[in-house]
Amino acid sequence: MVIELGISTFGETTPLEKKGYALSHAERIRNMVAEIELADQVGLDIYAIGEHHREDFAVSAPEIVLAAGAVKTRQIRLSSAVTILSSIDPIRVYQQYASIDALSQGRAEIMAGRGSFVESFPLFGYDLADYEELFEEKLAMLLKIKEKEYLSWQGKHTQTVLERPVYPRAVQKDFPIWVATGGNLDSTVKIAEKGLPITYAAIGGNPKSFAGLVSIYKKIGQRSGYSLEQLKVAAHSWGWLSEDHEQAIKDYYYPTKIITDHIGRDRPHWQEMTYDSYLEAVGPEGAIFAGDPDHVAEKIINLVKELQLNRFMLHLPVGSMPHEETLKAIKLYGEKVAPKVRAYFQ
Repeated sequence: MVIELGISTFGETTPLEKKGYALSHAERIRNMVAEIELADQVGLDIYAIGEHHREDFAVSAPEIVLAAGAVKTRQIRLSSAVTILSSIDPIRVYQQYASIDALSQGRAEIMAGRGSFVESFPLFGYDLADYEELFEEKLAMLLKIKEKEYLSWQGKHTQTVLERPVYPRAVQKDFPIWVATGGNLDSTVKIAEKGLPITYAAIGGNPKSFAGLVSIYKKIGQRSGYSLEQLKVAAHSWGWLSEDHEQAIKDYYYPTKIITDHIGRDRPHWQEMTYDSYLEAVGPEGAIFAGDPDHVAEKIINLVKELQLNRFMLHLPVGSMPHEETLKAIKLYGEKVAPKVRAYFQ
């Protein structure tokens, strides 16, 4: 069993602890390119960047940052996490990531999703009333573009295209397109019916609770004619690493609280994070993977076994942690956690 281990990030720019200011978008983006380089050097398998259109996130165009990382790396795969497909042209998405595939010599991926925020809809002139239809139509269009060089497409929310070529073509013959979901049953079923690899955002509660959805995904996918090799499952969860277990947990409280409280205020039923609720989240059944390398490795192993994962991404770089500390955590992840997890599943 081959397990891919990597990093996901949204390029958060929340204030640094005890300093009261956040890094500029420009500095955060440059730091992320350095993080991609280090992740490649320490042998991690994938680095994935989210798309947002808010002041508290630096990256609105992950493909640009990934392209910068592509020319500085040799092995690591490069993905969005996610591309908000509902509010972008699928032709441009394919062209951009096919270009990254060329720069990286076949290491690019797309992770499509609806996005957890809605700012991109009014920004690009889309109606939220079409939320579901936009995603389904654009995903179908993207898959058609991947399938054939010449595109013929009758659009409702997209343009109509009559037998026009889309270039450049991806280097990879079976260019990977994953679909991300927060754990919605309907989304899981639709992704399974298309035979697409799925990524679950396991960022709250007990991440092992996704086991039922994974089982449904694989059963429906196989019933739809797809093999288990095609029905790949990934998860991403927040986390942090330090040689000192207790220090890692202590250090990660502030950035976790500030981002969850900051984002949570926009959500219904939001409850402010307390230190007790944080300790529950970093505990054995919680969704935060913070601690020393042995602890984090064991927690990843347990989740991989429970969910039958093919890939796990640690949402490690966060905006409120100093860049130099983030680099240390990436180094520990690649040099101490990843070898232990891989050895277990060999």
